[in-house]
Amino acid sequence: MAGQLWGVNARGGYMFSENLSDYLRMSVQPRAIFRQFCQVPEDAVDLGLHRGGTYTWNVYSNIQTRGRRVAEADPAPESNFTITQASATVYEIMNTVPYTGQLEMLAEHDLISIIDKTLRLDAAKAFDIEAFLQFDDCLNRVAPTGGTSTTAVTRTTNGSTATENNVALSTGHVKSISDAMREANVPPFVDNDYICLTHPSTLRSFANELESINQYTQAGIGMVYAGEKGRYEGFRFVEQTNIPKGGAIDSTTFDPYTDTADAWNQGKSSWAFFFGDDTVIEPIVVPEEMRAKLPGDYGRDKGMGYYYLGCFAGVHETDYTQGRIWKWDSSQ
Repeated sequence: MAGQLWGVNARGGYMFSENLSDYLRMSVQPRAIFRQFCQVPEDAVDLGLHRGGTYTWNVYSNIQTRGRRVAEADPAPESNFTITQASATVYEIMNTVPYTGQLEMLAEHDLISIIDKTLRLDAAKAFDIEAFLQFDDCLNRVAPTGGTSTTAVTRTTNGSTATENNVALSTGHVKSISDAMREANVPPFVDNDYICLTHPSTLRSFANELESINQYTQAGIGMVYAGEKGRYEGFRFVEQTNIPKGGAIDSTTFDPYTDTADAWNQGKSSWAFFFGDDTVIEPIVVPEEMRAKLPGDYGRDKGMGYYYLGCFAGVHETDYTQGRIWKWDSSQ
């Protein structure tokens, strides 16, 4: 049995011993960050059961020919717009912890509440990984020009970059990315600000230059996101530690599911996502819920798990001109 057992100390036996502390001490856990920036479409909040396994949405283009002045005798101008349809297939996300009836009856700590807590922590990380994978599918990539420029960035639009990143992310890069995203008419995420999401050490070179959260919330911005560090040049910077570092274009070992990092060859920086509004959606059929396994073997075989039916999908990431997510990246 792969679950929790009374007869193995590390898998249950330690839950009763002389003078066992009542305080539950959990392993270090990162906070879930990516999922808070996904949006549940209003028409998908109650997507519900028995409506098929595919969620479809339309993306409408701008008017193809802009309006213009017309003389009194001129005919009225005519134009059109195009419709692009995209879809996502829902899938299941789950994990379980089986345990024996003997362990439940003999354990001094409340076994059910412990399993419940560990599963909830695992679920948060599982959903963060699913959201990250959609962010990581973005077509727009930026890297320092020539690999070493501290002010200029080179943008590519095919989901890759040929530039080996050999410099720390700096305020000069942020300014260039901010200008490029605004000139590309990427809509801000909140108020007039974009979001930058990355690791604490990736921001280290200019962390002291970030406006304090207290300073700019007093100025009228009320919403503060989990992990938010500060604000600079129209970006609100958010730190996360759930997804590992690295994973350059040439990486074959980077794996968020196993928390396997693969640092960029030069080791000067790591990935960062800069994004605006309407990035990743989360159509939900069955929201995450805790479920108990039906007892087997006369009540001796038990278990708990979480279950979710839905999906995460990038909204505009089939057309770089409409892409809302830009990734600070490296070729190796």
